[in-house]
Amino acid sequence: MDTKPNITVAVQAAPFSMAYGYEDTLAGRSDIGAVVSFTGLVRDFNETPDVTALTLEHYPGMTERTLKEIGEQAWQRWSLQAVRIIHRVGYLEPGDPIVRVLVASAHRREAFKACDFIMDFLKTQAPFWKKEHSTQGEYWVKERHSDQQDAERWR
Repeated sequence: MDTKPNITVAVQAAPFSMAYGYEDTLAGRSDIGAVVSFTGLVRDFNETPDVTALTLEHYPGMTERTLKEIGEQAWQRWSLQAVRIIHRVGYLEPGDPIVRVLVASAHRREAFKACDFIMDFLKTQAPFWKKEHSTQGEYWVKERHSDQQDAERWR
């Protein structure tokens, strides 16, 4: 395990490809046996069945710091070689990628667990606010009890 955490975080309005971060994560490394990734997409349904867009707001500086802390928590729990987290903000439409997490490890189980952990804590701790746009109007998305339950299993 590296002594210094290899954790990269980005919060941006610009779109990213589904391959984002993969080659950078592997560059010059032969100790990585698994890369697990998660890419979240904007759905066309949530609190209403007709979501037309999503506006994501964040607290600059605090958001990046929180994402880095979540990555550091995963680093402390599992033997990892790299963690990359990218999250978009701004106006997004259904089908747009919104979040991408890549976790590299020597072994798959570590990478799977760490990626799952990161997403659970990203959903409950990162300072993002979502406003959904639908044919019925706009509304702020409420916190889900199920997201809190998911995060509780790691405590």
